[in-house]
Amino acid sequence: MAVCAELSQLQHIEPSRFISFSFPNPLLHDASNPYGDADDHAELLRVAVIDSPAPAAPSPPSPRTAAMLVPAGRHCDWIFSTRAGQLHLLLSSRSQCTISRLILVGPEIPAPSPRVVRCAAARPDPDPARARLLPLLLALCPRAAFGNGAIPDVPLLSFHDDLLRLVPVQVVAGPVVGEMLVEDVAVDCAPGPAELRRRLRFKRMPCLIQTQVRLARPMSAAAAAASSSLLEALEEGPASSLQPEVGGPLVQPYLQAMVAGLALIDSSVEENARSGSRPRCLCAGVGGGALPMSIRVGLGFDVLGVEADCVVLDVARNYFGLVEDEFLHVRVGDAIQMVQDFAHGDEPDSKFSAIMVDLDSPDAMCGVSAPPLEMTHRSILLAARRILHHHGVLVLNVIPPAADASFYKGLIDVLHQVFSELHEIDVGNGENFVLVARVSPTESTLLDSSRLFRTELRKLTGDFLERAYDHEDCSVLPTIVRHCFKFSLVIRLSYYTSIGFYGVGPAGAAAEGGVGRQGRRR
Repeated sequence: MAVCAELSQLQHIEPSRFISFSFPNPLLHDASNPYGDADDHAELLRVAVIDSPAPAAPSPPSPRTAAMLVPAGRHCDWIFSTRAGQLHLLLSSRSQCTISRLILVGPEIPAPSPRVVRCAAARPDPDPARARLLPLLLALCPRAAFGNGAIPDVPLLSFHDDLLRLVPVQVVAGPVVGEMLVEDVAVDCAPGPAELRRRLRFKRMPCLIQTQVRLARPMSAAAAAASSSLLEALEEGPASSLQPEVGGPLVQPYLQAMVAGLALIDSSVEENARSGSRPRCLCAGVGGGALPMSIRVGLGFDVLGVEADCVVLDVARNYFGLVEDEFLHVRVGDAIQMVQDFAHGDEPDSKFSAIMVDLDSPDAMCGVSAPPLEMTHRSILLAARRILHHHGVLVLNVIPPAADASFYKGLIDVLHQVFSELHEIDVGNGENFVLVARVSPTESTLLDSSRLFRTELRKLTGDFLERAYDHEDCSVLPTIVRHCFKFSLVIRLSYYTSIGFYGVGPAGAAAEGGVGRQGRRR
């Protein structure tokens, strides 16, 4: 594409516009060049520009433009190479820095990418590359940013996450979700040791981790490989001895919160155990299978998982250790439609102790959000209540959409209309909330910690369960308005992405600040 034509189109902000073009690298022979290594040496840069899908609120006096350098070695990562990924970066930055346009600068996508990405340390702040990039950045600012003859300030964002190594394992495509990536990563868990994990991400929403599980060596392989480190094993690729841990403690905090919500049915679960029956759980959304496997193996439930894409289930079986047996079954289909079918059917075994809804919105252009809008309809929630036992719970993973402030309030309102009690768990990452709706009111205080079921819950959720209770009386949940109980906590995020920024102005002054968001989910 001709650069001049693109520049002429960029004189005004156009909601959701996305364009990219090649540009000679002004950093090529400069010491500040972040792409000087042999793996990603770039004579040409890829410049990608995206405009916000909607005007920021409150509206700034003039549209603000920001830029970001793609981290070295990560230019092929869907976070930086796709429109959906760049949109998420723009929306993430807006929590503290109102941005109408984001410019991403990095190596061209066809440039070679290393098989093992060794994630680089954070760029210096202020970044010495800013001076050579400034003419390009100013040329890409909309005309309105130059009001009254002023030269606009262009914040230069910096991307940080907790990854030390990243190794792509497999890319496949499914009929519903499209392309998906299985990758092994080394995660910085300071002050503790680094952890190796396997993750699943979708190209349509690359900042959202669909599934994340720990990797470990089987006991037989551990002794034989005692001399090699886990990082070395990771770099050996998928043929190494590393295997996913299945059914143990959950990695992702929001999944821990969802499982912690099952504490509200511990009385009925233990009654089932005494009668020799298993509580039943419907998992709407399977992903890599971490949640249904943990509920099946760790808690002894009879689990039915429903996943829209058959290829996602194949990936779960082949790469994440999903194993179907007498008490864990999976089906391919629309989970919301299946809830309605169960509600209108007469199957004697269609009642569940819990329904766990872990579905994200398929509309990536609205940013990351969950659950789908359809799940918030009163008729769907009534159907869910109809297939729950008298003491059952509906557990929802919720990511309120950034562009719709009324979504979360509306969901809470309709849940109050349909269910007897509503509980809220703030996961503590600024995005995820878990809502737990009970069919019937709590008849007594929650059971004490000596109960077997509560002990098993702790194994899956760590100290998450304890943080959920009132510190003075661990058997009573703190009450907030309208019988909606809130658990407030701050925990270490399982996959944390921070975006820091400093201003790039004509005088070189730095306007310091920072933004943090988490790419999270299954």
